[in-house]
Amino acid sequence: MTTTAQAQASGGGKTAPDHLGHVIFITAAAAMGGFLFGYDSSVINGAVEAIRDRYSIGSGTLAQVIAVALIGCAIGAATAGRIADRIGRIRCMQIAAVLFTISAIGSALPFALWDLAFWRIIGGFAIGMASVIGPAYIAEVAPPAYRGRLGSFQQAAIVIGIAISQLVNWGILNAAGGNQRGKLLGIEAWQVMLGVMVIPAVLYGLLSFAIPESPRFLISVGRDSDAKKVLADVEGKDVDLDARVAEIEHAMRSEHKSTFKDLLGSKFGFLPIVWVGIGLSVFQQLVGINVAFYYSSTLWQSVGIDPSSSFLYSFTTSIINIIGTVIAMVLVDRVGRKPLALVGSIGMAIALAVEAWAFSAHLVDGKLPNTQGVVALIAAHVFVLFFALSWGVVVWVFLGEMFPNKIRAAALGVAAAAQWIANWAITASFPSLADWNLSGTYVIYAVFAALSIPFVLRYVKETKGKALEEMG
Repeated sequence: MTTTAQAQASGGGKTAPDHLGHVIFITAAAAMGGFLFGYDSSVINGAVEAIRDRYSIGSGTLAQVIAVALIGCAIGAATAGRIADRIGRIRCMQIAAVLFTISAIGSALPFALWDLAFWRIIGGFAIGMASVIGPAYIAEVAPPAYRGRLGSFQQAAIVIGIAISQLVNWGILNAAGGNQRGKLLGIEAWQVMLGVMVIPAVLYGLLSFAIPESPRFLISVGRDSDAKKVLADVEGKDVDLDARVAEIEHAMRSEHKSTFKDLLGSKFGFLPIVWVGIGLSVFQQLVGINVAFYYSSTLWQSVGIDPSSSFLYSFTTSIINIIGTVIAMVLVDRVGRKPLALVGSIGMAIALAVEAWAFSAHLVDGKLPNTQGVVALIAAHVFVLFFALSWGVVVWVFLGEMFPNKIRAAALGVAAAAQWIANWAITASFPSLADWNLSGTYVIYAVFAALSIPFVLRYVKETKGKALEEMG
């Protein structure tokens, strides 16, 4: 590491770039992909019941239409890195923006159920790309002294995207007289909900033309002079640009390209540390968090809450998600990753158990009794709060830090794939499980939250304050 870079990384010397505002703009523009990630993931919440009614489908088919986007997510995440290495980070963002736009238009104007599912897959592919390219680009552009804080823009953008989608859905529903299939702008309200995503998708595409290519990519294709211009803009004029380029070139040459074979151990298939990463990813999803973002409106309507109120509760849940995420961002480097995970697991287990109790009550005139209804609403918000202030952030921090350098990239890929699979399993199974027994479904989620406690205590090691070279 160069002397200048060391000074920046340690907070000494001139730690602020000449144009910090410009750096923040670049980061925020790249994080628009995270906003669309959150928005597209959760906007379907407002359309679930309308799609069921429009196409007269059962819970099993409905679940597949909702969950099919996750197939696209997995493919997009698996291919984004290679695409970005070949054509650049900015071009990759622009492709994602185009796919988001196409998905929004197609989803708003479907001919039949099959093409609605197809447009959902296209949107999922864009989500997968955005989930990979945004954090990678921000890490490569951010000055060392600001990398952690700027890197948090991606997660903040995701939770804001989730909240905004629920607020927009609520506004559209009210404009349509509280009817998800009510006419608005010549089409049904739920179609407008899915189509509105065109606006942030186009904005994301336009912003991509206003930000520079990653210096790392520019150096990889021999455009050293362009890389120096970008480095001067984001790290300051006083940086030794020749030394920084040499440093990046050396780091790229010395990197080990991890492969799937590197992850294999003598017993149980993968190395133990890889299984721990998979466990963290899977537990994060098996507590049922995405039910809160994909199905919450349907859930509340199923226990007698009117559509407008159910959409409002979905929005307030998203606000709680933002608050919890901010708490996690403040505490993760202060109290550590493992304590936060344990506090979150305990809080989620209790909240989910309380929800299970509330949903066990017999409906009266299609509604939960008043006491159980209030308890269910409070417990749902408490569950999201404890998830957001712990597992929502901590798992990604763990996955970025816990693996040895030699296997980090490949291990992270396997853990992320496990997360998409678990996400799909929960998303695809919830409607059928809810039809079977809503209270029993929440008991299952509560059990997984409880099981995550001994898992963290026994197998997960704290990574706070450790250099990446110490892992393994």
